[in-house]
Formats: sequence, C-alpha cells, structure tokens
Amino acid sequence: MSLLPCSLPVGGATAILLRYLRDQNRPHSAQDAFGNLQREHGLGKTAVVKALEQLAQQGKIREKAYGKQKIYFPDQDQFPAVSDSELKALDNEISELSSKVQTLQQNCRHMESELKDLNGSMTTPEMIKEIEELKKDCASYTEKLERIKSAANHVTPEEKEKVYNEKKLYCKEWRRRKRMATELLDAILEGYPKSKKQFFEEVGIETDEDYNVTLPVAV
Repeated sequence: MSLLPCSLPVGGATAILLRYLRDQNRPHSAQDAFGNLQREHGLGKTAVVKALEQLAQQGKIREKAYGKQKIYFPDQDQFPAVSDSELKALDNEISELSSKVQTLQQNCRHMESELKDLNGSMTTPEMIKEIEELKKDCASYTEKLERIKSAANHVTPEEKEKVYNEKKLYCKEWRRRKRMATELLDAILEGYPKSKKQFFEEVGIETDEDYNVTLPVAV
C-alpha cells in the first residue's frame, strides 16, 4: 500500500491522536485513526503509525496485538470509576435510546413509503386539469344523448327486426346463387381449353372479388 505524505511532524500527530482516542474512548487500529483524521488534520499514514507507537511506548495509551493487527485505546485508569448503579443507569439509557431509534426508523420507513405514493400521484394542478377535462367530456356526451333522445326518426324494435331478417334472407339467397353459379362454371371449365380468367373475360363474367365485395358471414 502506498503511504500518503505526512504534513505534520510526529510530535503534532501524537497530540491530535491522544486527544482523539481520549474523546472517543474506544479501540482504534492505525487504519481507523488515519481514515478518521486524515481529511481534517492532513495526517499521513506513516505519521499516524509512528505517533501511536510512540504514545504506547510512553504509556499514554494501551496497545494490543490481534495477529498482525494492533489496536490502540486510552488507558482506562485516567477515567473516573463508574459504580454499578451508574452502569445500570447507562444501560437503561442505551435501551431507551435504542427503542427510540427503532421507532424513528419505522416512522422513517412509513414516511418514505407515503412519499413514494405521493410522488406517483397527480399533483393538485394536474387533478384540477383532469377534472375540468372530464367535465367537458361529460357535457359533450350529455348533449349528444339529448340530441339522440330528441330525434324524430327513431327506429322501432319491429322495424329493426324486419331489416335484420331481410338482411339474413338476402344473404342466404346471395350465398345460394353464388354456389349454383360456381358449380355451373366449374362444370363448364372442365372442358374449356383456356384458363378460368380467360373464360370470364370472354364471357364477360364479373365476380364479387372484382369489386372487393365479401359475402357476410352466416349468422
């Protein structure tokens, strides 16, 4: 790993590290201390390592090795003794604060969910615009319905049924005659030396297909 240059002498680094470890009062590795103090104080990795080793040799902090890694923490003798009742009070405070944190996290998740729903919904101006457009559509359909109701040329159900039956009758007759004509033409074409198209042209036969007419499907 490359080492960043140290912008402070080891003497200045030791004062910063000693104050930091006492304020934090928890174990730190050299990498932890470097990462937390480098940006604010411009400490290089080499200066941090040397300062921690110097403080440990002077007995101002404690050093413990875990495999290849060393951790450093302030000497606890410098801190006042804490009674059992004080420890219990601190434990209770930690428990209360943990409960508050949990509650706040749940509230935060709930609010994030509400915010997501709101972001996916229309804004008030968009809703107003949508309502106005729907009112216009409603008015247009109402006017159209009134025109239909007031029209004088209504078709009665009997007239509609009559037209429907006549359509069925004419389509049936159309289908029957087309089948007869097809059978007749097929019989003639069996002995005709030319193509079907040439025969139709010579005789002058016009088909439904010539006029893009399609026989309705039988109902």
